Amino acid sequence: MKLHVAAAVLCAYSVLGSTNSASQPARRIPGVDAIAVGEDVGRSTFVSPPTDYLIDATPYVAEARRDQAGRTISLSNGLIRRSWRVAPNGACVAFDNLMTGQSMLRAVRPEARVTINGVATPVGGLVGQPNQAFLSNEWLDSLTSDPAALRLVVVRVGEPDERVDWGRRRSHAPDAVWPPRGVSLTMDYRPAKDTGADYLVTVHYEMYDGLPAMCKRISVTNESASDLTVDRFRGEELAVVEHANWVETRGDLRIPTPDCLHAETDFAFGGFTHANANRHAIHWRPDPDFKTQVNYNLQTPCLLVAEPTLGPAQVVKPGETFTGFHTFELVYDDGNRERRGMALRKMYRVLAPWVTENPITHHLLSSDLGQVRRAIDQAKEVGFEAVIMSFGSGFNMENMAPEHLEKWKAVADYAESQGIELGSYSLFSSRSVGGGNDVVSPEGQRPAFGRAPAATSDWGVNYFKNLQSFFEATGFDQFENDGPYPGDVDVTPRPPYQQGEQDSRWAQWRIVADLYRALRASGIYINQPDYYFLVGGNKTGMGYRETNWSLPRSQQVIHTRQNIYDGTWTKSPSMGWMHVPLAQYHGGGAEATIEPLEEHLDHYERIMLSNLGLGVQAHYRGPRLFDTDRTKQKVKETVAWFKRYRDILESDLIHCRRADGRGLDWMLHVNPELEHKGMLCVYNPLDKAVSRQTLVDLYYTGLTDSAHVRDASGNVSDVELDRRSRARMVVAAPAQGMAWYLFW
Repeated sequence: MKLHVAAAVLCAYSVLGSTNSASQPARRIPGVDAIAVGEDVGRSTFVSPPTDYLIDATPYVAEARRDQAGRTISLSNGLIRRSWRVAPNGACVAFDNLMTGQSMLRAVRPEARVTINGVATPVGGLVGQPNQAFLSNEWLDSLTSDPAALRLVVVRVGEPDERVDWGRRRSHAPDAVWPPRGVSLTMDYRPAKDTGADYLVTVHYEMYDGLPAMCKRISVTNESASDLTVDRFRGEELAVVEHANWVETRGDLRIPTPDCLHAETDFAFGGFTHANANRHAIHWRPDPDFKTQVNYNLQTPCLLVAEPTLGPAQVVKPGETFTGFHTFELVYDDGNRERRGMALRKMYRVLAPWVTENPITHHLLSSDLGQVRRAIDQAKEVGFEAVIMSFGSGFNMENMAPEHLEKWKAVADYAESQGIELGSYSLFSSRSVGGGNDVVSPEGQRPAFGRAPAATSDWGVNYFKNLQSFFEATGFDQFENDGPYPGDVDVTPRPPYQQGEQDSRWAQWRIVADLYRALRASGIYINQPDYYFLVGGNKTGMGYRETNWSLPRSQQVIHTRQNIYDGTWTKSPSMGWMHVPLAQYHGGGAEATIEPLEEHLDHYERIMLSNLGLGVQAHYRGPRLFDTDRTKQKVKETVAWFKRYRDILESDLIHCRRADGRGLDWMLHVNPELEHKGMLCVYNPLDKAVSRQTLVDLYYTGLTDSAHVRDASGNVSDVELDRRSRARMVVAAPAQGMAWYLFW
């Protein structure tokens, strides 16, 4: 393990009191010498990073540093730097993009805000900045502590936490590291003694090796003899440099938000994309204190706020601690869509590495014991890795009868003996269970899916307990949860889990998140149609319209590659599932389905390669994987090809030419850490063979000057690369077929 300056040894020091007088001399803080002095603390000059971190991240090791006077502490990894004054109070005074040399912070704000027992209080921060458009170094010594704010008392430096226990059972991405390497900074804040309040607010930061990203969370510890209620909290408040200088707005046009920073939380639900799933937690708001902005109505959205829109209204018992959600902040170095997407996808692989797991799974349309065993045998024969009893199979995970559990444990044991994982689908939302157990929405609202049970109801609590008990009793390996809590607000008091409307969203999310963390610790693979990645979920939908699987087969193939092309801007190939209707789905009849498989074998191969060639697993949903020896052989060969090149096929995707049904389309896999550093997969939707000359951009493979290329026929050649690492070459694919080219 790499040793980080002052991070390998846990250090703590006290901040002795607080001062509101800038004229007093800087106090030497006991223990601060444990953090190494860094010459670049507060440095504003730009030094170009030595390597592109998306190709070679090894130079970028996170560390903590301090200035000579001990008044400023910084976390830096060579890509980003964030700095805090620790006197006269704790406050972030710089957030710098070292890749571009730009400052992203224009003004000081509190480190957090809490409303406890109805009293709103800032946590740390400094006041007195004369102009909030920029923060001059000369102003820092004149800033004072807000008398109403909590005061910094202790600082500790350590290493990142293991947010989720990853019970790692699959060999995908063998080089993935968990917990991530990096450095942490923890700051404790207390109310002034004369306030009578007795609690501790801890602000915890993490910065990671090789990634321009940070994590932040707060916690509240009750040190009094009575209950306290965390009514509200703001876990992050950043006065970010504005992206646009709109003097005025017209109609419903919105001023663009800053484009230098991406933020999301693990309090994420209600969408297949990070934006949808975080709309109730991440907010870009106008900053009314920014009086010198060019917008006359002071409406420029340049204040990043991370806080729940409702609650959490959580009661904290004496001696207990409430922990808020984690806020993740990723700094961009470029406006290019591909580069931003690669940065985001790398962030997920570092901060939620279980998303790299990507088993090949048959979604079986039956729960008949004999058919399930046959499906397990078929999966083994052709190289599939799992069988899930899909929606419509009739399987009931809520059945806790001992004979039911015993019967299915035997089937799971048989699957394990064959090297196959066994799982099932379960429906949580989109149904009514009655008996006072359903969500009751505030007036004028309704549940996201029309109707839904409450996770905090007697039925809901029992449902989630039964799920966990089912996995413990049977040894099932996979879980497909349809409708994990999507953010419905419930006005019904449901003690002891939920007091009413204000805490309903937080309480119900915690129940689902705790289940997913427990399943992740057990190594159970989780498909969820929502964005629970950062609390343990493996995969969500890539993004498609379900009724499109009732279109003619030839159209489905085009939609498959379009959906993957569009979905992988923000998801890695292993983060999104697709769909293959072996049997009829919503409709469409014989023209839409592959069954009988032997009769449509060419299409079966095409749609498998459209998914596997782009590193994506689909829901192969039907009663069987093959119906004849010829079908079995074709499926087996296709799966074997994927496994042969799995490492590169499950690596990041470069978006080249989107499928349009008019000519060749292709995407490029890249991974500079592999022996085979790139793989171009080319698809031909036409009824004739097509070849064309194109430029293949190999920059993100790390190859320069020249590259070796091998095609599907085994032919090897060398290609020269231009100064932008592009290869000019001819690509060709057979009629209705696929071709591939390997680069090293």
